Amino acid sequence: MQSSLKKEFMLDPNIVFLNHGSFGATPIPVFNTYQDWQRQLEFQPVKFMARLAPTLLAQAREGLAAYLTCAPDEVVNFTNPTAAINMVARSLNLEPGDEILTSNHEYGPMDRTWEFVAEKTGAKYIKRSIPLPVTTPEEFIDYFWKGVTQKTRVIFLSHITSLTALTFPIKEICARARSAGLLSIIDGAHVPGHIPLDLSDLGADIYAGACHKWLCAPKGAAFLFARREVQELLEPLIISWGYRSEKPSGSLFIDHHEWQGTRDLAAFLSVGAAIKFQAEHSWENVRTACHELAAATRDRINQLTGLEPVSPNALGWFRQMVAVRLPDLDVNEMKTRLYDGFQVEIPVYRWDDQPFLRVSFQGYNDQGDADQLISALEHILPI
Repeated sequence: MQSSLKKEFMLDPNIVFLNHGSFGATPIPVFNTYQDWQRQLEFQPVKFMARLAPTLLAQAREGLAAYLTCAPDEVVNFTNPTAAINMVARSLNLEPGDEILTSNHEYGPMDRTWEFVAEKTGAKYIKRSIPLPVTTPEEFIDYFWKGVTQKTRVIFLSHITSLTALTFPIKEICARARSAGLLSIIDGAHVPGHIPLDLSDLGADIYAGACHKWLCAPKGAAFLFARREVQELLEPLIISWGYRSEKPSGSLFIDHHEWQGTRDLAAFLSVGAAIKFQAEHSWENVRTACHELAAATRDRINQLTGLEPVSPNALGWFRQMVAVRLPDLDVNEMKTRLYDGFQVEIPVYRWDDQPFLRVSFQGYNDQGDADQLISALEHILPI
């Protein structure tokens, strides 16, 4: 049976879209809200940008903060998590020999950001190799924490990893970091709208998330959260009117980081519409159905290949997105054949020198999409 949510999205009906994790997809009502904000801007640009924007951004930030369970002056809009983490990494007063501890599962641009900063400062970016399959959260935490040394200053981890699609036990890691006096910085690009997120409870010092992925907001909607106690560490990536502001908001964090010059604010202002859309469509039920489809599809692929899964089905290691090992093959050829021959849009890549397939299931997907993927793999895989 076709998902009733398919009609809510503009996706090409001829393509089996199993790559929501890369850029997301925006429901039609949310996209209409986005375009309405753009029209309001163009109707009277000076009034919108100079007089209305501060209030509109504050209102949008309040709604986002309520969704994230944090204070409005602890979160600021960014166009994407990459830009937000760049600001954070460049702000830190790292010295030669200081260590940033991470895993070997991190997103490529984040690795590049920290490597750039390490080269500039003399700090060391230490990748703790997390072997697959993972077992229990407790074993993960103990193993990862053995990488902490007297020189460790920062813990940087993904909440949900991009390439291996694993949900790391971030809350416990952040608690250990706080006790040890270490700064915890979390890449949560895949989290909002994907799994429940309570930033007050999570305990991260700094957290960057995307709203355009699983929350289904328009592209260019993301945020940076920083606890008040660490906000003074963060220098503005772009110096604009908020620095030494003539109209201070009462929060240097907001003043320094929110206004970065003329840009389209419509994506930020549409996040509330995305939150509303998911609430109106019982999104927790949608996530549960997608998880069940993801788990079943992963099992079917593993049965085809004979390869072991990267995590247990239980224990909360994944929700709507799964990474599945493939036998040794040309990943570019595989991706092309899936798309050109079977109209399946899905990422195929190498991680840790092994081919992987990453399957994302969102509300517009259904059993027929999973079946078409399996049928394609049965024709293509060298089994």
